[in-house]
Amino acid sequence: MSFEIEGLQEFISAVKEAADGGFADQLGLWLEGMGMQFLDLIQDEIIRTETVDTRRLLNSFSRSDEENMWSISSDGLSLEVGTNVNYASFANDGHFTVDPNSGKDRRWVPGRWKGDRFEYDPSERETGMLLKIQWVDGSGYWDNALAIFDKMFEKSLDRLLQKWLDSHF
Repeated sequence: MSFEIEGLQEFISAVKEAADGGFADQLGLWLEGMGMQFLDLIQDEIIRTETVDTRRLLNSFSRSDEENMWSISSDGLSLEVGTNVNYASFANDGHFTVDPNSGKDRRWVPGRWKGDRFEYDPSERETGMLLKIQWVDGSGYWDNALAIFDKMFEKSLDRLLQKWLDSHF
């Protein structure tokens, strides 16, 4: 007596393709796309929250920017996204305008005013501004983008898996 299971060979082929990297390749491309979407979300949140920026922070969340942090593992299944701009966390989390550990309640910053914009110039001796300690609230741009991304990521991964299953089984 012999039994034949209809579709078994196709199923085994699909499983082999997944094991040989077919699905891993698709997943790697999808993950890279999700990383690009996350960078877009961060930029949108910097703009929406009106985070004080000279565009350096905003631009650093572009994959091609020299201050952008973008790393994909060799197997394509791990992605690290971020920025190397030193004040990024201060803009997100909030900060004191002067280091409270110095024990001083004010600090002189050399430079000049051009309209309503201050230009720092360490060689300037006559003009500048006096900073007093105060707390500046962060805008939460990163936290907001991450909360939105968390919802998108799960739904997108579910769609990717379902699409792959539908096309292979």
